Amino acid sequence: MPEHTSFFSYLIAMFPALGENMERLGHTAFGKPVTVHSAEPVVASLFVVLTILTLAIVTKGRITNLDEAVIPDDKLSLRTFMEVFVGYFYDMMKDMMGARRAKRYFPLIGSLALFIFFSNVLGLIPGFLPPTSSLNITAGCAAVVFVAFNFYGLKENGFGYLKHLAGPVWWLAPLILPIEIISVCVRPLTLAIRLMMNMAVDHLLLSIIVSLVALLLPIPLLMLGTLVCLIQVLVFCLLTSVYISLATEHEEHDEAHGHAAAH
Repeated sequence: MPEHTSFFSYLIAMFPALGENMERLGHTAFGKPVTVHSAEPVVASLFVVLTILTLAIVTKGRITNLDEAVIPDDKLSLRTFMEVFVGYFYDMMKDMMGARRAKRYFPLIGSLALFIFFSNVLGLIPGFLPPTSSLNITAGCAAVVFVAFNFYGLKENGFGYLKHLAGPVWWLAPLILPIEIISVCVRPLTLAIRLMMNMAVDHLLLSIIVSLVALLLPIPLLMLGTLVCLIQVLVFCLLTSVYISLATEHEEHDEAHGHAAAH
């Protein structure tokens, strides 16, 4: 395939009206046309979302009968994979922040884990590019995380969340507050850039080696690429869980301290 193209690029090119609308939208919103290559990660992301929704519907249909759902499948199946995958991240959150908060914030972490994992794995299929190799996509995921953990912190602790950023004593606030604000704002940048760089480099190396060597040699590289995909999902979701836990833990400590004082 030509450089920087995938099946989605050809799919977009098959519809001239879509290309014209993208150019008009680009001129209107961004001052420059939106090319096929720049729109390809968005189309790939939509494909991943539709794939996840389809798998979720199929999985839900298989566990509708609660009596049968209690018994695990005797072999690896879609239901088994989804239960193990989703359950791992829930257990990770539960160990980090407790069952109550894990259940409350798991929909965000679970959705991110599924989206990033399937986006990463898409790059292992010849002819496709991982949406997570685009900074626009990873920045969008990081922006959701940034808004979420700040919202959760304000919702749980109110003004106390902002007060915590100012430090333990008021006379240190002019020094600590700017540092804390910069630290909070850097978090989504590091999330987005780390994920994008790892997936872009991994996909580039895999593409080069597959195009140069025999068909059987890339198999270990595909296994290594799968490991990279899983690690990047784990790192992104682990850091997101840490940020949420830090933003919401003060209420938990205050409640525990209040109960201890009452006794």
